[in-house]
Amino acid sequence: MIRISSQQIFSGGINRLQELNSSLNNTQQQISTGKRVNKPSDDPVAAARILKLDQELARVETYQRNVDLADNRLNQEESALESSVDIIQRVRELTVQAGNGSLAPNDRRSIASELKERLGQLANVANTRDASGEYIFSGFQGSVQAFQQDATGSWQYQGDEGQRVLEIDDGVTVPISDHGKGIFVNVPAAVTGSVPSSPTSGSISGVRVVNEAALNAAYSGGFPDDITLQVDNSVPPNVLAFDSSGAPLPVDPPQYQSGETFVVAGVEASITDAVPGAGDVYTLNINEKQSVFGTIENLIAGLESIDKTNSLGNAEFDDLIANSLINLDNAQESIILKQTELGGRMNAVESTKTFLEDSSVYTNEIRSELQDVDYAEAISNLSFQSFVLQAAQQSFAQVSQLSLFDRL
Repeated sequence: MIRISSQQIFSGGINRLQELNSSLNNTQQQISTGKRVNKPSDDPVAAARILKLDQELARVETYQRNVDLADNRLNQEESALESSVDIIQRVRELTVQAGNGSLAPNDRRSIASELKERLGQLANVANTRDASGEYIFSGFQGSVQAFQQDATGSWQYQGDEGQRVLEIDDGVTVPISDHGKGIFVNVPAAVTGSVPSSPTSGSISGVRVVNEAALNAAYSGGFPDDITLQVDNSVPPNVLAFDSSGAPLPVDPPQYQSGETFVVAGVEASITDAVPGAGDVYTLNINEKQSVFGTIENLIAGLESIDKTNSLGNAEFDDLIANSLINLDNAQESIILKQTELGGRMNAVESTKTFLEDSSVYTNEIRSELQDVDYAEAISNLSFQSFVLQAAQQSFAQVSQLSLFDRL
């Protein structure tokens, strides 16, 4: 015979009421939070998966912020480069206008005045800052102004050659900056001629590449380098040409005639008023680099100073205009190539952005299935649990009043 004490009856009834009340509270919490799993004990397996999904979402959100930063930086750089191309195009138009032989000195000075304004505009674009105030073309030295004027008024690059890279997904990085030296300074320059530092006679002019394949072939696959020229004292005198290693190069035609053009390694030039056998060395500057700022500055100086009242001044001016146009075209091409490169980066950023968005949506859907409460089911459970708790409370109230004295 099993004996049940009053204490056991009370204890069992209270425990049952607490269990029902706890279940009711859990259901109420699910409805108020909208979550089926509010603590690991609600569903240990689901809670573990939800934790991993939360970590995945945190990772995706971090990369999405990086993607937004990369997108903003690349768009800003692309906009700056587009403005640079427009400015250089206007400078080119002014250069063509300045080459008009009928212009008076005052007209050339007026063109030079506008070129100064365009030069200042280009410097402002090259010194563009991002939202945090850093100069976007200064490499790693974002706090340093990319281009500054030196004591002579020339614009000089002040940054370094660093390139910032940002990770936009696991193992996926994208450059988000380009240094100004590679864009605005290291621009291929027109082939030019230079006279001796202390010439006894002569000048060189009309230098231009007429056969690039022949120029490259003259260096056996290496990079073209400077070519030196001399006029010997043979009868008739000849033009002698040598590459940077001292090896002779053929000249066509070989005979020297003052002011007459000749071709060496695909480069055309002419030497005027040279004294045969004087030992003067003339240089064809090959594969040089020219800052776009330097090109415009030289053009301005030439327009303001070159005297066209004699044939030497005319030849110098013509060379200035021709070389400036080549340098400006090279600068535009350099920037356009960088824009093309930027376009590839922006496409990569955009595709990564789309992938991350899809990943976020998919992960959220899985987490929602595991975590979100079914309101219809939860409300139905709440009603049932409330009814059961109420019935249990009423039953316990009646049982708790029973006594053995009621049987006497």
